[in-house]
Amino acid sequence: MAFNVAKLQVYGNNNIGVYAFANDKIALVPPDVDQKDRQVIEEVLGVDTYETTIMGTRLLGVLVAGNDSGLLVPSTINDDELRKLKENVGGDMNIGVLPTTNNAIGNLVAANNHGALVYPGLDDSATKIISDVLGVEVVKRAISGISTVGAIIAVTDIGGLSHPDTSDEELKFLSDLFKVPFRTGTVNFGVSFIRTGIVVNTKGAIVGASTSGPEIARIQMVFSGL
Repeated sequence: MAFNVAKLQVYGNNNIGVYAFANDKIALVPPDVDQKDRQVIEEVLGVDTYETTIMGTRLLGVLVAGNDSGLLVPSTINDDELRKLKENVGGDMNIGVLPTTNNAIGNLVAANNHGALVYPGLDDSATKIISDVLGVEVVKRAISGISTVGAIIAVTDIGGLSHPDTSDEELKFLSDLFKVPFRTGTVNFGVSFIRTGIVVNTKGAIVGASTSGPEIARIQMVFSGL
């Protein structure tokens, strides 16, 4: 089965991963995303899209993390947003509210269906919630000297892409944790904070419009398991 990659801008911005979140079941998008763009996301990722805001903002990719078993949202999500999220996707997945002073859960957690790597400063009660909601082993560790690991790693159940400064030892650690091969790479013509410019699952990837041909070739290779 072909692994498709499509270039996209949201609000004229190449940081598609800041605004959207996806796993193999659903994609979350802001309410005012263009209908044609929603259609591209649905076709490439093979999922239905659901409109929402988190904390009244469009920054879903920054504020949400998860895998196919569950979604993690910040405790500052408002009651109406949480209720609608549970109504729309709660039947298929756990919804976990993470009590932390840092609301940017998407920057704190990188996860697939085998493991989760999280910000080293999270306390044990938060990591227990993450483990319970996602159903995976949780490890605290920085990568490439960067503690906001969710921003520099994109991972599915087929492969993973990490910050270009990730060492061979760190790549092996990531492969062991997530149970998939890992490589280094960039998006949007050299941006090393990979998750800002990609929304990916096992079926396809949406990347920022500045992403180069060689970057797309590497993304296809990594996430199609070649």
